[in-house]
Amino acid sequence: MKLIKSEKLEKSMYELQFSIDAETLCAAADKAFKREGKKYTVQGFRKGHAPRKTIEKMYGENVFFEAAVDKLYRPAMQDAIEASGLEVIAVSNADVTSVSRENGIELKLTVVVKPVITIEGYKGIEATKKNVEVTDEDVSAELVKVQDRNSRMVDVDNRGALTGDTAVIDFEGFCDGKAFEGGKAEGFELSLGSGQFIPGFEDQVVGHEVGDEFEISVKFPEDYQAEELKGKDATFKIKLHQIKRKELPTLDDEFAKDVSEFDTLDEYKNSLREKLQSDREKQEEMNVENQIFDALIEKVQGEIPEEMYEQEVEESINNFAYRLQSQGLNLETYLKYTGMDVNAIKEQFRPQSEKQLKLRLALEKIAELENLEVSDEAVEEEYEKLAKQYNMEVAQIKNLVAETQIRADLKNQKAIDFVKENASVKAEKPAKKTTRRKSTKKAAEEKTEETAEAKTEE
Repeated sequence: MKLIKSEKLEKSMYELQFSIDAETLCAAADKAFKREGKKYTVQGFRKGHAPRKTIEKMYGENVFFEAAVDKLYRPAMQDAIEASGLEVIAVSNADVTSVSRENGIELKLTVVVKPVITIEGYKGIEATKKNVEVTDEDVSAELVKVQDRNSRMVDVDNRGALTGDTAVIDFEGFCDGKAFEGGKAEGFELSLGSGQFIPGFEDQVVGHEVGDEFEISVKFPEDYQAEELKGKDATFKIKLHQIKRKELPTLDDEFAKDVSEFDTLDEYKNSLREKLQSDREKQEEMNVENQIFDALIEKVQGEIPEEMYEQEVEESINNFAYRLQSQGLNLETYLKYTGMDVNAIKEQFRPQSEKQLKLRLALEKIAELENLEVSDEAVEEEYEKLAKQYNMEVAQIKNLVAETQIRADLKNQKAIDFVKENASVKAEKPAKKTTRRKSTKKAAEEKTEETAEAKTEE
C-alpha cells in the first residue's frame, strides 16, 4: 500500500488517496483463480479444469481482479489510515477509482477524524456545596421504613375494611348493562387508598366486611386509556373474600436485635443517623461533581462530527441492552412492551450521550494540556482490580480490555481529580432564621412561670 495524498475537507473530514501496486494485485488475482476458478463452468472443459484465460475471455478479463480487490481492500484501508497518522473515528465513504493489470489499484477514502477541541477556564470552576444535616425526624422516618419492611399481613374478621387495608375481592364491571373487556378478576388483592383503581372504586369498598356481596357505581375518567370507556358510568359487582391489615413490629430493643447487629434501639438509631449522614454527604459530593461536569461541558469548543454522537448513542444502547440481559430481558422485548422503536430509544438516549461525549473530550484535552500521565504500575493495578471485580484472571481481562482503553480511562480520572482540586467550591449559606411569634399556649406557660417565680421571691 502507498499513501498518495491526505487532504482535509470540511469540518472533521479527510480524503485519503492510496494505491496497491500491480505486483500485489496480480499475486492476489492468481490466488483468487486457484481459490475460485473451480466454480466456473466453461463448455468443452470439465468443471474446475478450464484455463484461466478461457474463463477471463468468457466472464471478463477482470473477473479475478474483482475477487483480489475484495481481499486486498480492507487491509490496505487500515494501512492507509495508520500511515496518515489521523485519529479516524469512522469511514464515511470508500471508492475504488481504478483497477488495472499494469497500474494496480487506486482507491479513495473519506474518513471522519477526531475533532480538534479547545477548552478554557477549566481551573477555578465555581460550585456550591449544600450543608448536610440529619435531623431526628429524618432518623424517625428511616426507622418507619425499616419497620414497614419488617411488617406482616394479618387477617381481619371483626370489622369492616379500612383505608390502608388490603381487600381480596372478586369483581366484574358493567357498562350500559354489558360486561366489558378487562373488567373482571377473581381473588384480586386491592390496597385500599392506593389509587390503584379508578376514582371512587376503593372508597366504596371501605366499610364492607368479609363475605359481603355488593355493587358500586363509578365514572371512568375522560382521559381513560380505553377509548370506549372514557367518561362512561359503570357498575361493579363485588364479593369481598378477605381483609388483611399490616401489623408493624414494636420499636424496641428486640426489634433492633432482629434487624441489625445492635442490642438496643438507641444504638440502632445512632447507626441509622451515621448512615444517613454518610449517604447524604456522598450525594452532595456527586452534586458538586455534576456541577463541575456541566460547567466543563459548556466550555468545550469545537465541531464535533455527527458520527461521534451516533457512536456514543449506540454504545449507550448496547450498555442498556446488556443491563436488560442481566435482568432476563432483551432489547427487542423491552421495546415491544414500551411501545417504542429503535429511533425512539435513540432519541431517548441522545441528550445524555451528547453530554458524556463532550465531557470525555473535555477531560482528554485537559489531560493533554496539563501533561497528565498514567504509570505502567497504575495500569497493572487497574487490571488486577477488574480481574478481582469480575472474578477472572488478569490475562483474561487483558484479552478483553485493551491497554490503551485502560490508560485512557485512568488519564480521564486524573483529569477529573485535577479539575476538582482546582475548583472553587463554596458552602451554601444557611437560610436566615425567621422569628416567629410565640403561640398563645407558650406565652401563657411563660407568664405562669413568671408569676410563680414572683410569688416565691415574695
